[in-house]
Amino acid sequence: MMIHSNSNPPLLNHLGQLLSLSHHPLETTIYNGDGGVFINEECQLPLIDLSGLNSPDEKDKLACTAAISRASSEWGFFQVINHGISPELLKKMRKEQKLLFETSFENKATCGLLNNSYRWGNPTATTPKQFSWSEAFHIPLTRISDESCYGDFTSLRIVMTEFAAAMSKLARLLARILAENLSQKRGEIDEICDERSCFLRLNHYPACPVSPEIFGLVPHTDSDFLTILYQDEVGGLQLMKDSKWVAVNPIQDALIVNIGDLFQAWSNDVYKSVEHKVMANGKMERYSIAYFLCPSYETLIGSCRQPSVYRNFTFGEFRKQVQEDVKKIGHKVGLPRFLQTE
Repeated sequence: MMIHSNSNPPLLNHLGQLLSLSHHPLETTIYNGDGGVFINEECQLPLIDLSGLNSPDEKDKLACTAAISRASSEWGFFQVINHGISPELLKKMRKEQKLLFETSFENKATCGLLNNSYRWGNPTATTPKQFSWSEAFHIPLTRISDESCYGDFTSLRIVMTEFAAAMSKLARLLARILAENLSQKRGEIDEICDERSCFLRLNHYPACPVSPEIFGLVPHTDSDFLTILYQDEVGGLQLMKDSKWVAVNPIQDALIVNIGDLFQAWSNDVYKSVEHKVMANGKMERYSIAYFLCPSYETLIGSCRQPSVYRNFTFGEFRKQVQEDVKKIGHKVGLPRFLQTE
């Protein structure tokens, strides 16, 4: 169902300005750096039943943890079921999210909702290929329980506080499993990750009447340890696998987990932070919610194995470099900036 037009940001106007200024109009085919064509295919991500972690059979536990580690190395992405977050809570969160985005654009953009975290499109875009057909609220966990951030959306605060706590618990569980697989202490990752730096992002992708080649979210990797995504049934998420883009089939009530840049660096490239994107849909709007597990900005990210592929860096240094690159060249560079020079 389409939402009222006065609730959508002026994405079409912004894109029109970029198209008029651009010398590179939208292409109908996406090419790689060698001139070959990326063919979009559907894929079935590794699907992991987390109930195995609670099995009385030690073999079931080991099989489940091995599947998590293997998917993180081979795909950088996987889906989980029986993850401990109830379908009822997921439905409540989706209902509240829709009500939030259905409010007027003016209200979302000017009334200071959710720590004044509303964003739309991409203000740094200089070409259509850098433009994202979406809107989002990007909320630090430290502000999620703050009543002053919600205005009239009081029921959203109650549900989102419960949802954030459940996602945080799951993210830390998965991070501990991945750390232990690298022969690291289970508690070490808990010490590194800091709730003050973690956040939720509520995403809405309005139906896009322009072109099937418009990005809902431009290609990128995540600048965190790991991300947990709750998406609806519309689809549109694609990831890079074996040098081609593949589309992810949504599974009802499953959650998608992907490795971020920091886990790739910390694992010394054992785990893969994979490029992914969202494609806009010409007829249907799409909703998703992402939880990002992050360390404090002062945390030093070093490899747990030697020799290290990357030099040591802090999370704050990494984020600053990403922001500078986006501002200067229009896109994120990420980990290649931090490769060892010797």
